[in-house]
Amino acid sequence: MASHKILVIDDSTVIRKHVKEMLPKGFEVIEAKDGVEGINLIRQAKPNFIMLDFILPKMSGFDIFNELKSDPKLQTIPLVLMSGRKEEVTAKIKEPFKYFAFIEKPFNKKQLTDAIKESMQKAKKRPATPAPAPVSAATAESSVESAQEIAQLKAKVAKMQQEIDALKKQLGQLVTFIKQKLK
Repeated sequence: MASHKILVIDDSTVIRKHVKEMLPKGFEVIEAKDGVEGINLIRQAKPNFIMLDFILPKMSGFDIFNELKSDPKLQTIPLVLMSGRKEEVTAKIKEPFKYFAFIEKPFNKKQLTDAIKESMQKAKKRPATPAPAPVSAATAESSVESAQEIAQLKAKVAKMQQEIDALKKQLGQLVTFIKQKLK
C-alpha cells in the first residue's frame, strides 16, 4: 500500500537509506542523488512529500526550493529541508520558515517525524496561487483586433522602409551627379 510517495533528494546514500529506514511502512520512497535528478523526479513522479538536502551537486537545494516556490502545481507539496549547516540555509532563506520545515543533520526518528508533521501543517497554510483567468470572448476578440492592428502597422512600416530605401537611392544618384558636375 504505497499510496504516499516521498522523494528524498540527498547526495549521501547513508542519509537516503537512514530516512527510508525511519519512515513507517506504507510509504513509497523515491531517491535522487543530485539536484537535477531530484527536480526531474518531482515533475515525473509527482511525490506527496519532499525531503530536500540544501547542498547538492548539479543543482542546489536552494535552486530546487525556488522552483518549487514559483510553480503553483509544486508549491503545495509538503517540504522538509535538510542540512548539516543551518547557517547556510538561513543566509539564503530567512527564519521563521513559513511554508516548510527544517531539520538539521544528523537527526533521529522523532525529529524526522516531527519535521514531517510540521511541514504538512505548514503546507496546508500556504495560500493557493490563483490559476490564470480564463480568456473571455471579449478578451479573445480584443486580442484578435490587436493582432490585426499590429499586422497593419507592420505593413505600413514595410511600405515606409521601401520609400526610405528609394529616397536613399535617389539621394545617392543626386550626390553622384553633383560630384560629376563639380569636376
